[in-house]
Amino acid sequence: MASAALALEDGTVYVGESFGATGTVSGEVCFNTSMTGYQEILTDPSYRGQILTMTAAEIGNYGINAEDVESGRLQMAGFVVRSASRIASNFTSTGTLHDYLAAAGVVGIQGIDTRALVRKLRSQGVMTGVLSSEIHDHKQLVAMASSAESLVGRDMVREVMPEAARDWSDKLDAWSEPLPQPSIGGELPPAAAEKPLKHVVALDYGMKWNIARHLASRNCRVTVLPGSASADEVLALSPDGVFLSNGPGDPEPLTYAVETVRGLVGKLPIFGICLGHQLLAQACGAKTFKLKFGHRGGNQPVMDLSTGTVEITSQNHGFAVEEESLPADLEVTHRNLNDGTIEGLRHRTLPAASVQYHPEAAAGPHDSAYLFDRFRAMLDAV
Repeated sequence: MASAALALEDGTVYVGESFGATGTVSGEVCFNTSMTGYQEILTDPSYRGQILTMTAAEIGNYGINAEDVESGRLQMAGFVVRSASRIASNFTSTGTLHDYLAAAGVVGIQGIDTRALVRKLRSQGVMTGVLSSEIHDHKQLVAMASSAESLVGRDMVREVMPEAARDWSDKLDAWSEPLPQPSIGGELPPAAAEKPLKHVVALDYGMKWNIARHLASRNCRVTVLPGSASADEVLALSPDGVFLSNGPGDPEPLTYAVETVRGLVGKLPIFGICLGHQLLAQACGAKTFKLKFGHRGGNQPVMDLSTGTVEITSQNHGFAVEEESLPADLEVTHRNLNDGTIEGLRHRTLPAASVQYHPEAAAGPHDSAYLFDRFRAMLDAV
């Protein structure tokens, strides 16, 4: 294989082998601790503008298939692994990871010491980097990394949100391509079809498809609107509730989204996930801040403060809600047991709640799927 290099803004350079597409990309270098689910991770729109490092020793061994996708395309800028499997040992596989990245134009590097890279990011924090299989001048790469644009202050949502409204279907994804069996994972809620049909508007800031599948499995008709939609556009559809999706980047510049959410709080039941959680918090008067190296993986312990139950969660976020800025109207419902950060909020008097993590999993544990049942209960209570 041809050589490739990953240069960080602090001057560190890692040299390895190129796989996937040939090219040069820049982005925020971060890491994910999941052992499996690389295809769901690759297609998660929340990774837009990032160069992702997987901590698992080998990635790609079970190949690629049509079911394990969470959006219409691969989203991240670059992919870093210790070892990329050259074979796909799974009967459902339709190709290798290398071919998948190459077809999507995603630049990859393998053969570097990912443990050393992750230790650096954990100690110094995430930083901007440049990944290239074309440029071999290390000084040039470091200079490019030092001058590359940061994610902070950028509106990444407009790069991933849909262009127009559409109704979700289990048989048609957001780009009108056929999907196989819904990949919710775990058992479906009992007697969901016996509940009356509810209409949910999902504001799509980069929504993973398994979220819509979970809502649909609870007998909700889901209308997907671009994340730039106004409160009036949402209310004109007369929904029973609103869902605020996950998405990439910094929530601070998304003033249009915050204004929309502020115009919906108190008028409809609201449930938010990840970026949607941060937008709900901002709409209620709280602030957000950037984490040192973020939470990305499928093994984050979170406590539900109302029950004392600990759930192992799937997470992917680099920003969090600042607890000192919480208004009196917001109550902390979930807390991360690794660093104590806020993982869930609810409004004390209005039907609005959110979590920082991903109860839809895909990939990850299914401990938190009950949160969709709580949202359904909010809809039924109105």
